[in-house]
Amino acid sequence: MIITSIDALRRRLLLSRMRGRTIGLVPTMGALHEGHLTLIARARAECKEVVVSIFVNPIQFNQPEDFAHYPRTLESDARQCSEAGVDVIFAPSAEEMYPVPLATFVDVPSLGEHLCGPHRPGHFRGVATVVMKLFQIVQPDFAYFGEKDAQQLAVIRRMVRDLNVPVEIVPVQTVREPDGLALSSRNRRLTAEERKIAPMLYRALGIAAEEGAEKAVEFLRSEPRIRLEYLEVVDPVDMQPVSGKERPVVIAIAAWIGNVRLIDNLLVPV
Repeated sequence: MIITSIDALRRRLLLSRMRGRTIGLVPTMGALHEGHLTLIARARAECKEVVVSIFVNPIQFNQPEDFAHYPRTLESDARQCSEAGVDVIFAPSAEEMYPVPLATFVDVPSLGEHLCGPHRPGHFRGVATVVMKLFQIVQPDFAYFGEKDAQQLAVIRRMVRDLNVPVEIVPVQTVREPDGLALSSRNRRLTAEERKIAPMLYRALGIAAEEGAEKAVEFLRSEPRIRLEYLEVVDPVDMQPVSGKERPVVIAIAAWIGNVRLIDNLLVPV
């Protein structure tokens, strides 16, 4: 079932709540792949009612061309959701989500100012705002997010904690191709040659974990078609830089391959 109206979705889910059915939300921007389906499968296993939102959120894009080129594949997405046992697809228009220009935003600046923050100004404010809107609309018991977007996950966890949002955030492990490349909707924009070198990002994370970040950067410099944006070792909770391995850390990377920006990360235990 595809629902495009906020009011219609609320009426549908009110019946589920009255019946005591737990509701799981999987927020997406569509262009679904196996990573999304893993989130859906987890939600399906743990919840009586599964809602998948499909909405390309304009306020989290700092580059208009990136928003314009983001893949929109609702027909294919709906088919995959149906096969995965999704109960409701919420696919609103931008006008439905933002009927008037926003005057209110949700921001978690301390977690969003590092890593992707300087390179994508306003991105995490846009993410936090739309996710809060989805939480208010759906009122899920559980919400499922991939660990590939580690900084996004940290921002949402902190938002939920600080604002006492009654939802449990469920992180789901990154799904990878056999060669290590993290699944992403952006991967489909890579050329065949670019796709061959993309797994170097994951290999660089492994090198950083074993030999240090400098060795990983040196490894990436051997491939001129990769433009490194950052490779950082950060705390998994506050996303701030750390040194040493006295506690678990996240090694995070962002790089451009051609016109495609890819991110990945690796959690390194003590």
